[in-house]
Amino acid sequence: MAYLDNITDNSVLSAGARVEDYFALLKPRVMSLVVFTALVGLLLAPGGVNPVIAAISILCIAVGAGASGALNMWYDSDIDKVMSRTANRPIPAGRIVRDHALALGLVLSAFSVALLGLAANWLAAGLLAFTIFFYAVIYTVWLKRSTPQNIVIGGAAGAFPPMVGWAAVTGTISLESCLLFLIIFLWTPPHFWALALYKQSDYGAANIPMLPNVAGNRATQQQILVYSIVLFAVSLVPGFIGFMGPIYMVTALVTGAAFLGFAVVLFRTREDKPMRKAGRALFAYSLSYLFLIFFAFLADHGARLMGWI
Repeated sequence: MAYLDNITDNSVLSAGARVEDYFALLKPRVMSLVVFTALVGLLLAPGGVNPVIAAISILCIAVGAGASGALNMWYDSDIDKVMSRTANRPIPAGRIVRDHALALGLVLSAFSVALLGLAANWLAAGLLAFTIFFYAVIYTVWLKRSTPQNIVIGGAAGAFPPMVGWAAVTGTISLESCLLFLIIFLWTPPHFWALALYKQSDYGAANIPMLPNVAGNRATQQQILVYSIVLFAVSLVPGFIGFMGPIYMVTALVTGAAFLGFAVVLFRTREDKPMRKAGRALFAYSLSYLFLIFFAFLADHGARLMGWI
């Protein structure tokens, strides 16, 4: 009878699910950032690529990112329902069955990796497969619930897309693509720890060992400042090695200084309510920062191709 009840419940949920609910499983906002950074990696890569292959490569990376999101929501549905910012996701809200998210994630993973390998090359496909595995298994299943360094190590998953885009064109991994990776990798901890500072109660309720909950606010503020300083320094390296020119360097200096400014304000704030407000401000700016720095990569590259600089 329990089995029949489960079938009935699943059928009801399936019937009530909408296309947008399944699309929400793919984490479209995260996917858009992944697609943008991957596109930058693809366009910066030397040699050029057939437009059709380029389009297929970006599609595969987008689908792979969506697959990672679906697998993450499948596994994390138990904690999503107790966190205010995730409680309305399709699974905890009761609009989609967990098993459907798992099936969708697995099918899209296999499809994206296979198609990228056939259309571009198997190095790019292998990097995409590793990215999906890293996010769904290393980060979601293991790190997220076991260590306050979860987002430091797990941040590698979000940093791989520009390397995948670069590899789709060149079939190689280079210093330049590693720098694209490193900028996102170093950006991730201050971005998410700033979020964790003002969503601390959510993570506490879900028993997720985010740094503020484990080490305290002061240690988190210190770590955010350290990572922000290192990020600023690394963001200037593309100009120093001749990979980028003045458009990128000016943008990196201005946006990086602003990032540091937000981090310093947060570091100097001791009282709880102003500290949460400062954390929220840094989190909001960090989204703009990553977009601006990667747009600067494109703008500088385009200007040099046109002979303007």
